[in-house]
Amino acid sequence: MIRINLDPNLIEIGNFAVAWHGVFTAVGILAGAWIAARVMKGFGQSEDVIYDGLIWAVPIAIIGARILHVIGNWESFRGNLMRIFFLTEGGIAVWGAVLGGIVGGLIYFARNRHRISATLGQFADACGLGLLLGMIFGRVGDIVNGEHLATPSNLPWSVTYTHPETLGERGLSVHPAVVYEMLWNIGALTLLLWLLRRIHVRGVVFWLFLILYSVGRIWTHEFRKEDVAAFGLQEAQLVGVLTILVSVPALLWVWRRGISRLGSASSPATTVSQRIDERSRPELAGGDTRS
Repeated sequence: MIRINLDPNLIEIGNFAVAWHGVFTAVGILAGAWIAARVMKGFGQSEDVIYDGLIWAVPIAIIGARILHVIGNWESFRGNLMRIFFLTEGGIAVWGAVLGGIVGGLIYFARNRHRISATLGQFADACGLGLLLGMIFGRVGDIVNGEHLATPSNLPWSVTYTHPETLGERGLSVHPAVVYEMLWNIGALTLLLWLLRRIHVRGVVFWLFLILYSVGRIWTHEFRKEDVAAFGLQEAQLVGVLTILVSVPALLWVWRRGISRLGSASSPATTVSQRIDERSRPELAGGDTRS
């Protein structure tokens, strides 16, 4: 078994504290913005589209994370609604941050469409990969503080939190559920980066990101100790199922629309497969289907 004896707070000065969770959340935002900007540059677009979009995406992501946490823990807030605004007490839902970040990005894109040369599909693919990398780094803070309670386990890779200030169940050997999720996300990111260079219908990677992330949350929450929200599912699992139900038809629509545009743009003597092969050549690596 693996013992974790780290203080959840990196620095404490009086009533002021810097938590590991906050540090890695910030690192995750920066890392996510970096990879999204790199992807946009690979599309031949300006990296500023990503950095400017953070002004909308980050605040709305925080609001979304808090709202979903409040909904899932309503009994803790109904007696004192002002506690909803006490963010320093903790309490955010990652799914809320993901969905809020997407909404914020869409608002930014819609408000600035007239001066953005990138397509919505390019923007969405870049942001999806950025969100995934950001969550990978963000989960490191969760691993340190142990706040997401997991089910008991005696496996060789089980973890036991021993620090007096831990947010986990001190002394209990449990599944490293957050590590499972982080490893799943690393695998998903690797796959999507590989597909990004081979699929030239923009928007497909974004919807695949949502599907893969949803499947990962549904699976890893089987090792989490949380209340059932509905239909025998925890809140994160329920949101994951709903996201898949939306994402699968959206993915099929984007793919068919993109393939149709590829076909219509080809000459009678050029097949769709030939068109895709041409776009795979190094000198055309930045090309894309504008969908």
